[in-house]
Amino acid sequence: MTTSGAPARVLRLARRRGSVTRQEVSDAGIHTFALSRLVRAGALERVARGRYRLPDAEITEHHGFALVASAVPKAVICLLSALSFHEIGTQLPREVWIALDRRARRPSLSYPPLRVLRFGGEALTAGIETHRIEGETVRVYGVAKTIADLFKYRNKIGLDVALEALREAWRHRRFTMAEIERYARICRVDRIMRPYLEALVA
Repeated sequence: MTTSGAPARVLRLARRRGSVTRQEVSDAGIHTFALSRLVRAGALERVARGRYRLPDAEITEHHGFALVASAVPKAVICLLSALSFHEIGTQLPREVWIALDRRARRPSLSYPPLRVLRFGGEALTAGIETHRIEGETVRVYGVAKTIADLFKYRNKIGLDVALEALREAWRHRRFTMAEIERYARICRVDRIMRPYLEALVA
């Protein structure tokens, strides 16, 4: 690795990607000491462990999701956070709700605060969408999968939240009946959801 022109090269990386990680700098053959120099000079700011951005970089309303995706790439935004992302319902969670494999280690992330749920099998892998937020690939459950998850976790979140999301999303045609029935089966809540789905189409 070389330190020659390192700060300028780091800034080029940050401008191109929106932000830059210590690992990306190292992978580019640049000594990571350049990051500390740029932070001290005010040319970069540290936004999370190992992640840096330009001080004038645009911060979106889903900034926390981008930070989580950077630190925990296998996480999937779920439940109340997925609802908020899809602009359904009235929930504005203070934590970022994420799904992880049951065997995955709990993330040691100081910010943003996390609510970690353990999913397995198809309940973890089905229904994932990918979105680009602040240069990061963020994995989020789609609308139909999120609603099925809400019914699965109705005792934790509240049946009223699940019903509000179901009715609003159906009213705005955010899912098809075939989609919601598929994810209800995957989440093993098809019997619980059936009377509410029948009421939608009655």
